[in-house]
Amino acid sequence: MKQLVIFDLDGTLLDTIADLGTATNHALKECGYPQHNLSSYPMFVGNGVTRLIERSLPEDERNPETVETVREKFKAYYNEHKTDLTIPYPGIPELLRELSSMGVKLAVASNKYQAAVVALIKHYFPYIDWHAVEGQKEGVPTKPDPSIVFEILAKCPTRKSKVLYVGDSGVDMETARRACVDSCGVTWGFRPLRELKEAHADNIVNSPEEIITIVKRSGLELDV
Repeated sequence: MKQLVIFDLDGTLLDTIADLGTATNHALKECGYPQHNLSSYPMFVGNGVTRLIERSLPEDERNPETVETVREKFKAYYNEHKTDLTIPYPGIPELLRELSSMGVKLAVASNKYQAAVVALIKHYFPYIDWHAVEGQKEGVPTKPDPSIVFEILAKCPTRKSKVLYVGDSGVDMETARRACVDSCGVTWGFRPLRELKEAHADNIVNSPEEIITIVKRSGLELDV
């Protein structure tokens, strides 16, 4: 049985796209740039706020100074409105409670900036005893670099064969591969099934309860 499950946040535990898109549109409008339909944002997110802002700007405006200006306006708005429209995906609260009751350690690894990750986890899942909640920090590479997974393993020492990484994107599957842990792609998030398959997800699930089966799965597991 797996002993540690690491979850991505946006598109995996929480449907945050409406708040992310609204905050980005607010920042773009404040700076005089065109806004986007919210349906465009699932393909903009996944690599942190800086990349979200870069992708949302016109190509000829993606210079460091403009990106930083829009990013700061995004953060000011998002910090105040990050829970306006965000909700947990159906079945996620039950999944987390079940895993906790099984004695499985739970952690979060997100490319969203640290303060927002901590605030969202405290707001939506205060009943869970998280062993690590890690977001983007200054000086630490974003996913798919595996550094964030190694930070979690430093706080929760666990054999890699006993770790499952759960996410909704190719970035998440690549993060797990680079960290040498099993991956699980979820189909209810922001990215299409095709992306998970192309990223060679070890497992793909259509509902949270299927993750329980993967966690319980027994078999020959080598120490890594």
